[in-house]
Parts: sequence; structure tokens; C-alpha cells
Amino acid sequence: MDSLSPKQPQNNRMADLRSTIRRYLGVREAGSSHSEKLISGLGGFLAILVILLISHRFLALPDALAVVASMGASAVLLFAVPHGPLSQPWPLIGGNLISAFIGVSCAHLIDPPILAASIAVGASISAMYYLKCIHPPGGATALTAVIGGESIHALGYEFLLTPVLLNVLSILAIAVLFNAFFHWRRYPAYWYQQQTEPQPASQDGFSHSDFLNALKEIDSFVDINEYDLRRILALIGHPNTQLSSSDIELGRVYSNGLIGRDWSMRRIIDESGSDDPEKDFVIFKQIAGQERKTTDCVTREEFAHWAKYEMVQENGLWHRKTSSEPHPTLRNG
Repeated sequence: MDSLSPKQPQNNRMADLRSTIRRYLGVREAGSSHSEKLISGLGGFLAILVILLISHRFLALPDALAVVASMGASAVLLFAVPHGPLSQPWPLIGGNLISAFIGVSCAHLIDPPILAASIAVGASISAMYYLKCIHPPGGATALTAVIGGESIHALGYEFLLTPVLLNVLSILAIAVLFNAFFHWRRYPAYWYQQQTEPQPASQDGFSHSDFLNALKEIDSFVDINEYDLRRILALIGHPNTQLSSSDIELGRVYSNGLIGRDWSMRRIIDESGSDDPEKDFVIFKQIAGQERKTTDCVTREEFAHWAKYEMVQENGLWHRKTSSEPHPTLRNG
């Protein structure tokens, strides 16, 4: 054993080095399944096939391929991350059309083309930021309008309609229809959020204004929406939050800590205390959620197994009780 011990520090150093390199390169574990990866690829294949046919109808093939390059980038967003903020309809439509307009304008008004292309991309980024439609492929659309070739230049501002708008509406329609076959991928994200009925915004300890203020503090675009952040926090859970039977008290309100349709809150409205756990009963009433049991009598231990954390109400809004918060005044109902 002693002869092997010198290798252990060396192995640890190599592991730390690999970890550091991965962090610098931005390599992260993909949490999606194999089926999810294949579905995303199939969606991108169908979208680009349709768009290539449309673009070839209006432009000579070499220039059509230049236009489709930006749609290929859009396909990655719409089919690999359909719920991401950069993938939603307004960023897709607004980002591409605004960038196309800026690109065509720069192509007509600025010479030489190198300067026109550079200004087109930079101006498109700022415009998308201000108009809340950041869509990375928009930069490629602006660039294509400047350096895409004579047939694109000949279109002038018609380039915004054919092929850009036509391509955008086509990929949007395909994304809506294709992702609708998979309930966990429904697009746009709003449709998915409505289908899953997310839990109340206040229960996880932060409000919409808290989310916006945090983004202002970061002062950089973050590619995650508020709904998905709540889901991630709920799925991660909080350590040491499993309640014991001694934590379950009359008049208190508790949540099961789940997400979407499965989330619920229950209030303890009566009890029959006993030192014997099998005879120590509580009666609860469901005050939020869609669980079938709206009221029932269970042992305090069974209820503690169901409950994830206690809830408190403040200014009409429910949120998770922190350890520092006092208990609210008890009241039944």
C-alpha cells in the first residue's frame, strides 16, 4: 500500500488540472438524455430542409446557402433549447428582421464593405439589446445582408420579406408544430409554462422584482428565464429541509415542495396528540394545489414525510418560511 501512495497526490493533481481546463474551456455536463439529443437533431434537420427549399425558390443557390447559415444557428436554439430566452418568438422574429434592416442599410450607405459589415453586426447587437430581442443568429443575418452576394444586394429591403421573414415564419411554425409532439418541449416557452401550471411565484422566496433586480446587478445578459430558474431551484431542493414529526404543529401551513401540477399546500386544522406515533394523528385541509385528497386524517409522521417545508403568508403572498422568521399568528380556516 505504501508503494502506491505517491501516485495518489499525482492523480489528484491531474484531476484538478483536468477540472481547471474544463472550467476555462466552458465544458459542462449535458443533463439531457440521448432521446432529447436525437429529437433536437431531428427538429433541426426538418427545419433546415424546409428553409433551404424556400430560400432556393427566391435566390440563386450559393446566395441562398449564405442566408440559411443564420437559420441554421436559429435551428440550434429553437430545437436544442426551445425554452431559452434567446429562442422565443420575439427574439427570433425581431432579432432577424431588425438585423436584416440594419444590414441592408449599411450595405447601401457605407463603403467599403468591410466597414459596412462590421458596423452592421455591432449596430444589430445594440439594437437587439435595446429592443429586448437578442437572438445571436441576427448577427449572421446582418452580415449576410452586406457580404451575401449580388442577388441579395439586388433585393434591397425586399430582403427583409423574402427570404428573411419567410424563413423566420417557416422555422417558427416548424418549431411550434414539432415540439408540440413532446409535452416537455412545447414551444414557445409560455405555452409550456401554461400547460404545467407553475407554482405561485412567491413560494420559493423571491419575487419577479427580485429576479429583475438580480439581473440588473449582474449587468449582463443571462440566458435563463424566471420560470426555469424556479424549476431548477425546486428540483435541487434545499439541504436539511426534511421535516420531522415534531415540526408539524396545529395551524401551520406546509408544502410538499414539488413543481407544476404536483405542488400543493396543506394546513393542519386539528390534531389528536399521542406519545404513540401510530396514534398521533393530524387532520389537514388542502389550501392550494390539485392533489385528490383535499382533507384527510393521517399520522403526524406520515404528514412529516409528505411535507418539505413550512409556508408563511406575508402581505397576501405565500413563501417558504426561513429559520429566522417568527411563526405567524395561528388561525384556523
